[in-house]
Amino acid sequence: MSDPRRPVPPSLWRDADFRRLWTGQTASQIGEHASLVVLPLFAVLTLHASAGQLGVLRAVGQAPILLLSLFAGAWVDRWRTRTTMVLTDAGRALALGAAAVAGLCGVLGLPALLVLAFAVGALSVFFDVAYQASLVRLVERDQLVRGNSALEGSRSAAQTGGPALGGALVSLLSAPVAAAAGALFFALSFLSVRRIRRTEAIPERPGPTPRVWRRIHEGLRFVAGDSALRAVCLASAVFQFSFAAVMTVYLLFLPRELHLSGTVVGLALTAAGPGALLGSLLAARLPARFGHGAVLVCAAAVGDGVFLCVPALHGSSAVTVPALLAAGFVFGCGGQLVNVTVMAVRQAVTPDGMQGRAAATITFVGMGMTPLGSLAGGLLAEEWGLRTSLLVTAAGMMLSPVVMALSPLARLGRRLPAPPAARAVTGGEDGGQQAAGGATLRT
Repeated sequence: MSDPRRPVPPSLWRDADFRRLWTGQTASQIGEHASLVVLPLFAVLTLHASAGQLGVLRAVGQAPILLLSLFAGAWVDRWRTRTTMVLTDAGRALALGAAAVAGLCGVLGLPALLVLAFAVGALSVFFDVAYQASLVRLVERDQLVRGNSALEGSRSAAQTGGPALGGALVSLLSAPVAAAAGALFFALSFLSVRRIRRTEAIPERPGPTPRVWRRIHEGLRFVAGDSALRAVCLASAVFQFSFAAVMTVYLLFLPRELHLSGTVVGLALTAAGPGALLGSLLAARLPARFGHGAVLVCAAAVGDGVFLCVPALHGSSAVTVPALLAAGFVFGCGGQLVNVTVMAVRQAVTPDGMQGRAAATITFVGMGMTPLGSLAGGLLAEEWGLRTSLLVTAAGMMLSPVVMALSPLARLGRRLPAPPAARAVTGGEDGGQQAAGGATLRT
């Protein structure tokens, strides 16, 4: 078994295809994070959307996670991830480009925003599942922790640059210009990913190709058959539901309760980026020193718990903005520690032919709760007020580390697990697949 404390193999960054994947994923994430800020801010600041309308807008953008994740996993396990990423990048670039034109023509209203949010969200589901599976097909398994650390570090940069860019462009220029900027980043990702030259080894299966529903069922059985994976699904579902509610309230709380401009709101949201970058760096070392389970529970408890302090903020921006930046930094660091650690574990213990479906199944269970959370956040904000709703939804996030602490996840040791022989994928008469052992992932 490989030692994750080993220095980064020189071949990782010297590999041109890995660099192309890294560049494309970074550009794609910047475009995605920018659009996640552009659309809500345009609705709040320009269309004067109510809390309920903002909740609906966010829910529509997140609905594809619930509707399409399982299909995306079945698709990715049968097709080259490069092809999937290229097509989704092209689609998102065209969608945001069309939004920019519509905005310049004065027809970018709430109905158009709803359609755009759903389209971008649907394409992002396929891209995210594909890029998670692509790393396993590009690097050796003993490089997964380092590779994920690099990719998640780029996502951290996107979390820093995306919201800042989106907020600044909406505030200083216009939503159409901000949408056009997002389209350019997706186009850059398209150009980078399509240059990947390595031929992917698509896992072969004996016999005829099973129907898509059968492949989806295989992924569900794989995840449901493992107690650790079931705990991950529950912890992720609780977190994603509560976090979606928090962000719906938060995007209203900052401009309306704390009276911050769109630019400052974007700045506050970027604080998670540097924190996530630090979390990516720590994730390459801390699990090997303290154990994967200890890192998961402690990082989730500290990162999620910091949001309980935000509802107490009052006063001038000279006081509130530094506090918001500090809270975002801690949240980003803790969340990224969890994400990098569990993604590497899940990839290491999952057979190659199940990578896309395993990722998609857990995304479906966890991230699939985000539309409901966004709607709940909007309803709570209208009924209870922004400050009380923010406190209640932030408290809900703390259930996630509690679930992990009471589950097999807390007992993971310092070494990266490897799939036992029993985990090898076997096909029965019905084409089903069995799995044994432990695997973890919190999306």
